[in-house]
Amino acid sequence: MKFTVEHLSKSFGEKRVLEDINFTFEQGKIYGLLGRNGAGKTTLFNCLNGDIKYDTGRFCFETENGVSTPEPEDIGYVLSTPTVPDFMTGREFLKFFLEINGDRIVNPKTIDEYFDFMSIEPRDRNKLLKDYSHGMKNKMQMLVNIIAQPKLLLLDEPLTSLDVVVAEEMKQILRKAKNDRIIIFSTHIMDLALDLCDEIVLLSRGELEAVDKLNLGNNEFKEKIIAALKEDGNA
Repeated sequence: MKFTVEHLSKSFGEKRVLEDINFTFEQGKIYGLLGRNGAGKTTLFNCLNGDIKYDTGRFCFETENGVSTPEPEDIGYVLSTPTVPDFMTGREFLKFFLEINGDRIVNPKTIDEYFDFMSIEPRDRNKLLKDYSHGMKNKMQMLVNIIAQPKLLLLDEPLTSLDVVVAEEMKQILRKAKNDRIIIFSTHIMDLALDLCDEIVLLSRGELEAVDKLNLGNNEFKEKIIAALKEDGNA
């Protein structure tokens, strides 16, 4: 399976944020979407997820059975600030999600098996979500997106504010989850992208460019990437 973006552009007023983006993402890989804060990473995700309208372009899935336009359930989106219903317990939230999505979940597990998968301790499973830490809320948001089994999973700086232990757990979960889908992971931290991602793409001045990880051993090339992460440009 492939996910192809063609001639995608987006402006806000006179400010051009995305400039004729063309790229093909492949199943089984985690792509690091590298760009400085304000480069347009969230705007790109919002376009792909259908949250905002783009000006020009198209995107589609390609399989051996042909080409298809994404349906809402084909794309999962994990926000940098987790959004979960604070009035529910972790168990209630997961039970509710499984009930309303039961007809499209393949090979469902028990609630506790899902909690085990995310390394959420038994003592925390019946707590109100409002009492969860930021990292635990992020785990719950990640979990429901993985359960839904989207073809494409968008992760908007999900590890930025997590402690070291939770961040490492999340990395392991993503490595397990990548086989059946395409994962695009946005970050402005190059070392994180190098550690987690199979491929790296740089969003700079509204354009998307593939980066050969081998070149990052070259100091001159690395300085070019660092400069792109620091430069002022599109919002």
